[in-house]
Amino acid sequence: MGSTVRWISASWRRAGVLASLALALGAFVLVVPQASATYPGPNGRIAFSALVDDHYQIFTVRPNGHDLRQVTHVEGDAVFPDWSPDGQRIVFEIDHPDGEPFCSISIMNADGSGTVDLTGDRNGCEGSASFTPNGRRIVFAHFDDVTNVEAIWGMDLSGGDRQQITTAGNVNPEVSPDGAKLSFVLDTEAGKSLWAANVDGSGPRQLMPPEFDTAVKQDWAPNGRRIVFTVNADNFDEAANIATIRPDGSGLRYLTHFSSPDLRAYVGSYSPSGKWIVFRLEDHGSYGLYRMRPDGGEMHPILPLSSVKPRYIDWGPRARSDGGRDE
Repeated sequence: MGSTVRWISASWRRAGVLASLALALGAFVLVVPQASATYPGPNGRIAFSALVDDHYQIFTVRPNGHDLRQVTHVEGDAVFPDWSPDGQRIVFEIDHPDGEPFCSISIMNADGSGTVDLTGDRNGCEGSASFTPNGRRIVFAHFDDVTNVEAIWGMDLSGGDRQQITTAGNVNPEVSPDGAKLSFVLDTEAGKSLWAANVDGSGPRQLMPPEFDTAVKQDWAPNGRRIVFTVNADNFDEAANIATIRPDGSGLRYLTHFSSPDLRAYVGSYSPSGKWIVFRLEDHGSYGLYRMRPDGGEMHPILPLSSVKPRYIDWGPRARSDGGRDE
C-alpha cells in the first residue's frame, strides 16, 4: 500500500512542477469566461478511484491535496465512492472479475476499515450507490440478469428492507438534499440522458436528452437548486464540458467552455459548503483533480496533471473526528 501511494504522490509532485511552470508562463489553457448528492456542511476529504496494478482502488485526499490515502485493496475494481452525510462512512461498488454478482455494493469506514458486503449472493449487478440525506438508507442501481430488468432500488445500511423505486433510470441515482427528489442517468442505445423524479420514482422528467451524452456522474448542489453534470462524456470528437441545470429542466448553464477534444472536464460533485465543484481535468492525455467555483471561475489544482486518472469523484463532509478547518 505504502509504495503505491508513494508512487502516485511522486507522479503528482513531478507533474506539479510542470503545471506550476506552465501557469507562470501563461501557457496553461484554463481560461473560462465568467459565467451523491452533496449534503450541506463543512468540507471534508475527497474520495475518488484510480488505477492500481490494473484495477481501480479508492483513495481519499484533503482539499488542499495533502494526506493522500489508499482506502481499498479489493480484488476487482472499487468504484463510485459516496460519502455518508456525517463523513464517517463510504458506500461503493465493487466490480468482480469472475462470477456473480458481476458487481456488488459494500460499505466501509472512511479509513477503509470495517468493510461490509451489502449485496450477498444475489445474481446480476448492483452498483453506483449513494446515501439518502438522513444517512439511514442507500439508493442504488440493480440489474437482474435473469429477468433482464434494470431499476433503481433502496435499502437500509445492512442491505435489507429492499424496495424498488423506478425502472426509469439505471445509473448513479442521487437523492436531493431535502430528500424529496431523485436524479439519475438513463443509459440506452440512443445515449445517456439526465432525469429527475420524485423520491418514490413517480413523475419522472427528462432534463437533458441523449444527444447531450451525459456522463454517469452527476450531483445536486447542497441547496438543492441545481444539478451539475458533464456533457459529451463519450463523444471524443468534441470537448467534454461541465454544466448545471435546475431540477425542473430549465436554466442550462455551462461552467467550462473548452472547444478542443484534447481539453475535457468531467464533474465529480459539489463541495458540502456549496462553494466549490470538484472535477477531473484532462489536458492532452494528462489528468488532474481540480476544483472551481459554482460559476466556473477560480480553477485550482488539488492534484496536478499527471498520468493518474481520478474517476468517480465525491467530496465528503468533514467528520467530527477529522478536526481541522474548512478547506
